[in-house]
Amino acid sequence: MKQLNLNDVTQYVEDNIGIFHQKRISGLQGLRLKSVLKRKNPYLFRAKYLLTAEQIVLKLTDAYISSQEETIFGDWLEGLAIFINQKVYKGWKSGIAGMDLEFDKNNVRYIVTIKSGPNWGNRDQKEKMRANFISAMRTLRTSNSGLIIRAVNGCCYGKDNNPDKGDYFKYCGQDFWEFISGDPDLYKNIIIPLGHKAKEKNDSFIESYSKTVNKFTKEFANNFCNNNGEIDWEGLVEFNSGRK
Repeated sequence: MKQLNLNDVTQYVEDNIGIFHQKRISGLQGLRLKSVLKRKNPYLFRAKYLLTAEQIVLKLTDAYISSQEETIFGDWLEGLAIFINQKVYKGWKSGIAGMDLEFDKNNVRYIVTIKSGPNWGNRDQKEKMRANFISAMRTLRTSNSGLIIRAVNGCCYGKDNNPDKGDYFKYCGQDFWEFISGDPDLYKNIIIPLGHKAKEKNDSFIESYSKTVNKFTKEFANNFCNNNGEIDWEGLVEFNSGRK
């Protein structure tokens, strides 16, 4: 085990946080109104008494952004976790299906799948993770039958006061970051460098977001509003759910 140098973490964050912001903008630029409308519930819009094109567009765009950002930032945090573990335990990005990280500590091989937070996935997805753990253990023991292996579901934020799940461990928040680094304060120390040039980068995102909202509002009004300005609810439902 090697002592973690927080300057290395800060430098990694500053060098790579731009990737997260650029992916946010790229996702917006690739978004298409009609594609999103086909995946949303028009009856819900009506039930919530949305009366303007802009209201509907804002709901659509904000829901997309929320989902997209969680995924993008989850992937980004996974990269940060692997970088930190490499520095401390010489861990590596796993090549085994379903695994994100492997490293050795105290004569134990840890196989880790990393999620953003503790409340991810449904029962089937969690069963799939368990199956991936079993398959990974089988793969590793084929080449080294004496290897002691422990499976871990690591979550970058949140809490779980019952980490022992029987066939794997679940470490969240402070427990996860300490597990991969040996530093009980790392979960707090990484929050500061994440703000590096955040305002500057977020200004660029807001500009792209505003253009998207304006463009979509105009497109929605042209396609799904009557000449008197009212939303053509029947036309919207037909587009979303009709046979054609």
